[in-house]
Amino acid sequence: MFPKNFLWGVSLAGFQFEMGDPAGEALDPNTDWYVWVHDKYNIENKIVSGDLPENGIDYWHLYREDHALAQSIGLNAYRLNVEWSRIFPKPTFNVEVGIEEEEGIKTEIDISESDLEKLDELANKEALRHYRDIIMDLRQRNFYVILNLVHFTLPIWLHDPITSRATNAKKGPLGYADPRFPIEFAKFAAYIAKNFGDLVDTWSTFNEPSVVTESGFLTRKGKFPPGIFNFKAYKNAMINIAQAHFLAYHVIKKFDKVKAYPSSEAPASVGIIHNVVPSYPLNATKKSDIDASRVVHHLHNAWIPNSIVNGWIDLDFDLKQESGEIYEKYKGKLDWMGINYYSRAVVKGKFNILKPLIPFPAYPVLVKGYGFECTPDSQSLAGRPTTNFGWEIYPEGIVEAVKLMKNYNVPLMITENGIADRDDKYRPHYLAIHLKYLEDAIMNKEIQLNGYLHWALTDNYEWADGFRMRFGLIYVDLQTKKRQKRASADVFSKIIAEGTVPDEYVKAAKQVLKLGSNT
Repeated sequence: MFPKNFLWGVSLAGFQFEMGDPAGEALDPNTDWYVWVHDKYNIENKIVSGDLPENGIDYWHLYREDHALAQSIGLNAYRLNVEWSRIFPKPTFNVEVGIEEEEGIKTEIDISESDLEKLDELANKEALRHYRDIIMDLRQRNFYVILNLVHFTLPIWLHDPITSRATNAKKGPLGYADPRFPIEFAKFAAYIAKNFGDLVDTWSTFNEPSVVTESGFLTRKGKFPPGIFNFKAYKNAMINIAQAHFLAYHVIKKFDKVKAYPSSEAPASVGIIHNVVPSYPLNATKKSDIDASRVVHHLHNAWIPNSIVNGWIDLDFDLKQESGEIYEKYKGKLDWMGINYYSRAVVKGKFNILKPLIPFPAYPVLVKGYGFECTPDSQSLAGRPTTNFGWEIYPEGIVEAVKLMKNYNVPLMITENGIADRDDKYRPHYLAIHLKYLEDAIMNKEIQLNGYLHWALTDNYEWADGFRMRFGLIYVDLQTKKRQKRASADVFSKIIAEGTVPDEYVKAAKQVLKLGSNT
């Protein structure tokens, strides 16, 4: 059985869900991602799909309908974000705040009420009111609301992805790699905390910071802006995100002084939502493969929480903890963590010819045929089905992901888990077996978990891959915007109602997903 106070919910990202009304009232053209998916070079070179977010599902206007559908499934939690570009479509650079540094790392910030008043003059009040209406509707339906601040997108005034790509991050604005990023994000966080603190108590600063940095700065012609390989820019982006979280942690607690829920321990619990990918060496006895797997784990899974929980900012990214990299003020700056889990990584190591510049003991290569490196709608080399996206269905990894993060000693929640499955062929079984692994691990006291949020309630705009990858428990007709439940929604509903995964669901899932094959 799952715990009685377990949170059952869904997650969404503004850019992927909000736009899509015929009149264009929900349009938000002021993000790096909007520019990126409209870019002619990207479309012609198939870096992006050519699908456009303005043809999306229009959550901006249809949120009440979606909330009612979530209620009908039996959900009690909802995670969403406020789009920075909607609140501040124009730059906030001129609002000066106090900042202190130690050896180039920001350690103190002073944002005053008068600073917030200046920010208020720049803010889009209509967007602010609309987001409050959305959250109030959720509150009135007794949902527990988790508010995330940044889910990939940045205002275009803070990130020009086309210029950044053209100059290999020599000119910008450079977004996550821009030296102004931590302070500008802290201003945004402070303003949102002041204006939404009465509605929410659980905050997240970023969604999947490792994904945006790796996909944006370590992937030449990558799908994520700016789609370049620049290790220095990658390092700057990661270090900036650690600083931005640290500064936001303080200002959110400073300006959110109201308990929105009587049961909350504090007015503001500040976390981060982290994509966790269990990494395995292709050959468990080969040193180069073991070292490469360790590199993937360190960069993708451990670097961020190490910095904001343990105070270890690995400045040179060499996997070695050195005395000059420990920042005492950064210790314990995480109240909870959301874990996004989709699949695993199987890694082999290559000799690192770039070692003077990139100090890894081995250069990691993701092995094709496993994890995220599979052919869509086929089988992995382990005999597992793969999704429309080409991701291997590897449900046992969800428990491994939680175990990897439990060493940080903060409350944990699954904040994303889902499947691109246009025909709903695997999703019912995917849901059942992932939840069964979690249920067993909770019952056996291997892990503690506060909730499970599925990705996603409805079909939506899957970034560079557009509308082809359908993750929804609910099908959306993009022409009419009509919503229709898939069978998987009923499976999820029954699991929630019973508080356990029925045996018949588990048996069917194991058969369909070919569990028990070689792993």
